Amino acid sequence: MADKKIDKIFGSNEKVSDFSFNERVADVFDDMVSRSVPMYKETMLASVDLGKHFIKQNTNIIDIGCSTGTLLNLCSQTYGGNKFNFIGIDSSQAMLNKAKNKIKGSKNFSNIKFKHQDIEKSIDISNASLIFMNYTLQFVRPLNRQKLIKEIHKGLNENGAFILIEKVLGNDSLFNRIYIDLYFKYKSSVGYSDKEIKKKREALENVLIPYRIDENIELLKSSGFESVDIFFKWFNWCGIVAIKKND
Repeated sequence: MADKKIDKIFGSNEKVSDFSFNERVADVFDDMVSRSVPMYKETMLASVDLGKHFIKQNTNIIDIGCSTGTLLNLCSQTYGGNKFNFIGIDSSQAMLNKAKNKIKGSKNFSNIKFKHQDIEKSIDISNASLIFMNYTLQFVRPLNRQKLIKEIHKGLNENGAFILIEKVLGNDSLFNRIYIDLYFKYKSSVGYSDKEIKKKREALENVLIPYRIDENIELLKSSGFESVDIFFKWFNWCGIVAIKKND
């Protein structure tokens, strides 16, 4: 695999435009996400470990918003590639191109498939024992989230799990201000300049729209999930697991 390219997208003096998962972002995405999302590696590992309790042989393990395929590659190595079908779904063809190149080095790559789908319009899910949606729902327009979660619930098998990790809002404006300050300091600590942090925040303002934790839980329960729990929390980042019970 080629060396990971460093994210310098917001270091220039270019005018800020809405954030997009285009070829330019895809080219540096692995560095961008590893430095932009606190405990990114740890939450990926936690997601896979948690998922072990729900996977069933001869079922689909699906990653919605799979980006460059990091999570699916980890799943195939951890769960064993011959027992499951791994499917990555993403709305960005640029991301999928990177993912296809990445998984060529995996011994189980033949069991990993990718689909280019606009998840806000329709999504093809069936026979799934485990579905991930890490750092993706926050980019779906709020009006389309309920429909998408219902489709995810419908495509899961009984006792299957949906694992969701999101940026979230606090229930109090005081905590939101504190969390924003802590996140700013975190990004500074991993090498982003004040200009880069400010410009990326402006680019994401109308693109990444977080919910409160209780809003996400209500969204899951109103879509059919009965058992819902929080398995990770870091200030304004949260991991949630939801189980589809027997009908």
